[in-house]
Amino acid sequence: MMIMHGQAVRRGLEHALMVVDLPFGSYEESPEHAFGNAARVMGETGCSAVKLEGGETIAETIRFLTARGVPVMAHVGLTPQAVNTFGGYRVQGRGADAERIRRDARAVTEAGAFSLVLEKIPEQLARQITADIDIPTIGIGASPACDGQILVSDDMLGLFTSFRPKFVKRYAELGEQAEAAIAAYATDVRNRHFPAVEHLYVNALKAGDFT
Repeated sequence: MMIMHGQAVRRGLEHALMVVDLPFGSYEESPEHAFGNAARVMGETGCSAVKLEGGETIAETIRFLTARGVPVMAHVGLTPQAVNTFGGYRVQGRGADAERIRRDARAVTEAGAFSLVLEKIPEQLARQITADIDIPTIGIGASPACDGQILVSDDMLGLFTSFRPKFVKRYAELGEQAEAAIAAYATDVRNRHFPAVEHLYVNALKAGDFT
């Protein structure tokens, strides 16, 4: 599925760094297993790098990949693939837990990651990590102190009407518009208002026929 989506992005790409997430289960087994899947993803999508979630636990894998020519973007803090182990989409790195996130950031940096996504962590922690490590940070719910920002397009466009994380700024409410449009369509069909005459194809008209 990720390869299919990656190929679609590549076809429309003009000027951007294309990074493909390695999905859950494709890199945790061993560094060798991760390399095989990363090489396949890069070869079949034409992406420039892969992204792996996790900190100290996957540092060895990041080191193995980068030593073999696979650029890696890392991802720490809230890692969505492991959200069930966190008990849901909760802020990470509060209080004493901040040291765990700092260790993760240092570990992936030292392992060779070229950039780091920081997700759903306190502003002060994101600021400290961005100042402490030598690679760019990309924030998602991690403050303007990060070197760059990212939002999931579905969240930014408001495609979900019930999922509203605090860190997301909605630039549109397409989900509400879509729901209203679909409801209006269903009502028109039930009331036999659609299709109407203007939506029909008819035979050649004769004089006096309706237009």
